[in-house]
Amino acid sequence: MRALTIQLVLIAVTLAIAFRVMSGTGARTQAVRRLGMLVFAGFAVWSILSPGVWTTLAHAVGIGRGTDLILYGLVLAFFGFVVTTFKRFRDTETRYTRLARRIAIDEAVPAATAPTASPAAHPGTGVAAPTTIAPTTDPTSPDLIPEPRHPEHDADV
Repeated sequence: MRALTIQLVLIAVTLAIAFRVMSGTGARTQAVRRLGMLVFAGFAVWSILSPGVWTTLAHAVGIGRGTDLILYGLVLAFFGFVVTTFKRFRDTETRYTRLARRIAIDEAVPAATAPTASPAAHPGTGVAAPTTIAPTTDPTSPDLIPEPRHPEHDADV
């Protein structure tokens, strides 16, 4: 019966840590985390100075050995760390995504200055029609002067 009580308490603490870490952001959550770290550091110093205290605490709550109590505490601390790290990475990824979108929008070429092409030239392929140069009536225009012929290239054709 005593082991069941300990298991229920550990499960309740695990759920409380998960709820607290997942629900809050901001100064209050950060303050709770810092207080938790101070308590953890205090227990670490206390256990270094008096190692038998963990066995006494373990017997008081119904656990057989002090090392088991330390293990349960570390499992809970590690779980809190994993949840916090997951949440931090998720928030960072969201911020990077928003930043990338903002940069893409800021660097996009406005529609008024973008080159236009007729997408109807090759429907369904996504390939735009080549742009054509309007003929000119100037006889000295480079567009109207024929290119010189090269006899060595004519044989290849």
